[in-house]
Amino acid sequence: SYENINILQMGIIAEKINIDFIISTGDNFYENGLTDAHDPAFDESFSNIYSALSLQKQWYSVLGNHDYRGDVLEQLSSILTQRDSRWLCMRSYIVNAEFAEFFFVDTSPFQDKYFTTTEGHIYDWRGVLPRNDYLSKVLMDVDSGLKKSTAKWKIVVGHHTIQSAGQHGNTQELVDQLLPILQVHLDLFNNLWRNRNSFHIRAFAPPKENNVDLYVNGHDHCLQHISSPDR
Repeated sequence: SYENINILQMGIIAEKINIDFIISTGDNFYENGLTDAHDPAFDESFSNIYSALSLQKQWYSVLGNHDYRGDVLEQLSSILTQRDSRWLCMRSYIVNAEFAEFFFVDTSPFQDKYFTTTEGHIYDWRGVLPRNDYLSKVLMDVDSGLKKSTAKWKIVVGHHTIQSAGQHGNTQELVDQLLPILQVHLDLFNNLWRNRNSFHIRAFAPPKENNVDLYVNGHDHCLQHISSPDR
């Protein structure tokens, strides 16, 4: 099947480039998450299929909207890590990989439609409500983490698109709320560079470690690389 071919290729590429870890951008268990920490779907959709020796590395996962249709707390449970030591899934967190830092963002709670037009689906919002407080903390933590980071590469990971030419298109809530934070950390040193003479800086190139380099997401089932004109 197409899925099996992809998994096979993952193992081949992982071995070829000798990967250190793997990132999952959500919808880890399609299409209604896990029922509990002993759900056989964990083996069927994770442990048993990513069996290549090269894929026996740490996995860092973030939640997708389909994961929220199951028991979210069980998917975040340490019991799953006991079942398979590769597994790590949290809502929003930071992974320090020395010269790179990865900022994982829980994007599903930003989408209004999951709260207003559920289309018959039930979402597990335990730990998210009250929603406004939760979203404020997520944004504050991302902003604070980026400000404190001294990594050469800053990479933000979420499930949903910010901008996309695919089926789902842009996620307006992320365009309005998350993107401005990423742009602050992208534009700050570009602005300093444009105004360098007023700061009496004669030879100054904006250091890359102060920029957000990438936003990596899932959700749209296609491969895209979108860049801004100044990048």
